[in-house]
Amino acid sequence: MTRRSAIRTVVLLASASALGVACASAPPPPKFEDLPSAEDLYKKGQEQAAKADDGFHLFHFLSGNYAKPIETFQDIIDNYPYSDQAVLAQLAIADAYFKQGKYEESLSYYRDFIELHPEHAKVPYAMFQTVMAYYKQSKDAGRDQTATQEALKHLDRLLARFPHSEYSEQGEQLWKELRTRLGRHEMKVADYYFKQDEYPSAADRYRDLLNQYPGLGLDAEALYKLGVCYTKMNRESEAQKIFQVILENYSGSEVAQSAADLVPDAN
Repeated sequence: MTRRSAIRTVVLLASASALGVACASAPPPPKFEDLPSAEDLYKKGQEQAAKADDGFHLFHFLSGNYAKPIETFQDIIDNYPYSDQAVLAQLAIADAYFKQGKYEESLSYYRDFIELHPEHAKVPYAMFQTVMAYYKQSKDAGRDQTATQEALKHLDRLLARFPHSEYSEQGEQLWKELRTRLGRHEMKVADYYFKQDEYPSAADRYRDLLNQYPGLGLDAEALYKLGVCYTKMNRESEAQKIFQVILENYSGSEVAQSAADLVPDAN
């Protein structure tokens, strides 16, 4: 054997040896039968989620480690897509994102759950959580109300489809709160036009408020301001009719006193 052939043989033997060591040290690919059952994975995910909840509360709402339960629940969906646990895992992932304040992510899973399993017993819960995900993103009456409108839209769907669900009472209270917020937003917009002396635009907004959001405690104020707009627009007879309505229906209130000051012989 020549010297060059001997060196080549040594190199090949060394490479083969190294390859053998690498193969020996690499873990074998997991076998499907080694994967925990869907039931066991779901139980594991629930335990991880409970620990995350505990951590979330313990550290004063700073954070909870929801990455692990999300990963576990996703394993169920990936490996046991037709199991009952896979269906519940979708909801569990949505809840985990919701608890972290990742509302857009949670909405994606809640929507999928509702669309894919429309007859499931947990659909009312998923619909209510959808409402709450938008509600958590809604802003005060002086700011954009897109999220408030979405929350109200989905709440209307929930109350129409499941009028006697366990979420009905809470939903009714939330419905009033959301509509009041939208009504106050409309009032602020109308007030802005009023302050700019744009009385026709302000009057339109006050009328819209009265038509769309009646019975929420905003009627008397909106009526009074509408009457003032009509006065500024030289529509005095219409203004006087509105002030009379206020005197007849809101007697004793501050708004009624203000209206009385604008009605001849009312005092």
